[in-house]
Amino acid sequence: MSGRLLRWVCTGSALSALVTAAPLAPYPVTAAHAAPGPGRRTVTELLTDLQRLYRRAEESTEQYNAAEEQLKDKRREVAELDRGLARARAAAHDGRAAAGRLARQQYQNSTVEFSPYVRLLLARDPQGVLDQRHVLHRAGAERAATVTRLVEGARRADALADAARWALAARESLTQRQKSARDKVHARLREVEGLLSALSADELAALGRAEERGAERAQRTLVASGALGAPGAGRAPSARGARALRYALKQIGKPYAWGAKGPSAFDCSGLTQRAWGVAGRGIPRTSQQQWARLPRVPLRGLRPGDLVVYFPKATHVALYLGGGKVVHAPHPGARVKVSPLATNPVLGAVRPDPRAASLSGYRLPRLPAGATRGADAG
Repeated sequence: MSGRLLRWVCTGSALSALVTAAPLAPYPVTAAHAAPGPGRRTVTELLTDLQRLYRRAEESTEQYNAAEEQLKDKRREVAELDRGLARARAAAHDGRAAAGRLARQQYQNSTVEFSPYVRLLLARDPQGVLDQRHVLHRAGAERAATVTRLVEGARRADALADAARWALAARESLTQRQKSARDKVHARLREVEGLLSALSADELAALGRAEERGAERAQRTLVASGALGAPGAGRAPSARGARALRYALKQIGKPYAWGAKGPSAFDCSGLTQRAWGVAGRGIPRTSQQQWARLPRVPLRGLRPGDLVVYFPKATHVALYLGGGKVVHAPHPGARVKVSPLATNPVLGAVRPDPRAASLSGYRLPRLPAGATRGADAG
């Protein structure tokens, strides 16, 4: 990104959550959009377009994250199958060696003998013959078991070889999907840079002011609706929720980077996953997985540390701070910060530790300097 883009996204304020819901067709980004005249775009249109580009960039980022996680799982699966195949082949080799020894023994001992029943009748020590019969029976069972292991080992080696080939092919497919998602992220970020670089300083300032007004209006509407419960009804986090929140607050000021999960940079779900991981609770990697797999909680029941998920496709996520605010990594070019909960269109909320009790005597942590500075919208 250009220095101009980085300066704006790091010092700008929240984009309107209300404007983001309006669907728009893509348009070519050219310098003509910033030029005065009849074709000049309004601030509202610019806000809508910019937020759409950010949202598309974050969607592509989460697609990349999902492919990366699937690829990691598939790599582990392939490695485990390879280890299992090596063990099966070693066992089959040992089995073939044992079968060879049995064949040699059978050949060497192929003499004509009386049946065990006749030997028992003619024996001076019938009990000794019975003991010997038991030994021979056990030896025969061991030989049968050796042959069975050989056959089963060969079958298992063949099955593992087939599974390893399929897993390897799936890994290659996931690698291509990951590369495709990565290319989409790069394309989206170039679109953002193209739009911003075409704007004048006055237009950028107007965007910031409109963004602030939209975020304040959305927050007032949400609070007035009662969706967050009674005003001033503070709730305490769980012990792990408090630790996750403390970790997230310590990351304020660190840059957003797509696909990053710390410790020097984060994307939105990378921050939430690492914060809860540090607190001792592993959660899924992407915002869509967090929304799909973690227990839902109503907004009026939010407690600090819960995850607030945004947009219809669950492409943005933040940690609830309390008092109607969240801490999150907003979008490419921005930094981890504290924002009003309603900065983006809320999809719902989830709780990583629904059975954990709330702490007693909890107080909201003091925010570091500059915690609310910068762009808000995801």
